[in-house]
Amino acid sequence: MTDAPTTPPKARKAADKSARTRAREFALQALYQHLVGRNDAGDIDAFTRDLSGFHKADSVHYDALLHGCIAGASAQDVLIAPLLDRPMAEISPIEHAVLWIGVYEFQHCLDVPWRVVLNECIELAKSFGGTDGHKYVNGVLHQLAAQLRPVEVAAAPAKTGTRKGPAIRSGDEAS
Repeated sequence: MTDAPTTPPKARKAADKSARTRAREFALQALYQHLVGRNDAGDIDAFTRDLSGFHKADSVHYDALLHGCIAGASAQDVLIAPLLDRPMAEISPIEHAVLWIGVYEFQHCLDVPWRVVLNECIELAKSFGGTDGHKYVNGVLHQLAAQLRPVEVAAAPAKTGTRKGPAIRSGDEAS
């Protein structure tokens, strides 16, 4: 008889999370408030900073994500929309906010490798989004990575796996 655990592995413990990961989580929650409630960014920011655990987050990265995503929302949606298989209005607000974070980091956080951006966004979608939302986020952001950071993506060694091409494309749905 073994003493091996029979439960699946759990998400990272709070103590294991980096300050930037925490910043992304708080930014996601703030962007959700913006998307759902159309609350003012300043009010959202003040509320979020009072949440438990915020002091452990990278507040500079949080500020950049929150205010950068809200300021660039229209431009980000223009990049995202052609890669969706449905209208933007039908995307859950969590996945929408995660996509904003991914686009923002691809464009403005060049110190963060594209695969780190992709992985962090997938983890956000797994933790906060719907059952398979992370797969959708992965498909869209993988295409955006190639579009927004073509040199970096082309230089990266291919991961071994079963990716056979873009996961999601507009117009690929069955007629």
